[in-house]
Amino acid sequence: MTGSPKRLHIDRDMCEAHALCVEIAPEIFDLPDDDIAVCDENPPEKLWPKAYSAASACPRQAIGIVEGIPGRPSPKGK
Repeated sequence: MTGSPKRLHIDRDMCEAHALCVEIAPEIFDLPDDDIAVCDENPPEKLWPKAYSAASACPRQAIGIVEGIPGRPSPKGK
C-alpha cells in the first residue's frame, strides 16, 4: 500500500479517449491502442493533485477517485 487510502478508477464504458487526462498527468494516465485510458490506480502522493485535475477535466467524468479503505467508514462520513 502506498500509504494513501484512495485509488483511481477509469470507467471503460464512459471513456471516449479525449486524452485530457494524459495531457494533464502523463505520469499517471496513458491511452493505449484500444483508445480507452488506463492509469496507475495508486500513484505516489505527490501526483494526486494532478490526478484530481485530470478527473475534473474529463468531459465524460470517466475518472473516479475512490477514497477510504473498503469495509471501513470514511472519516468524512462522521
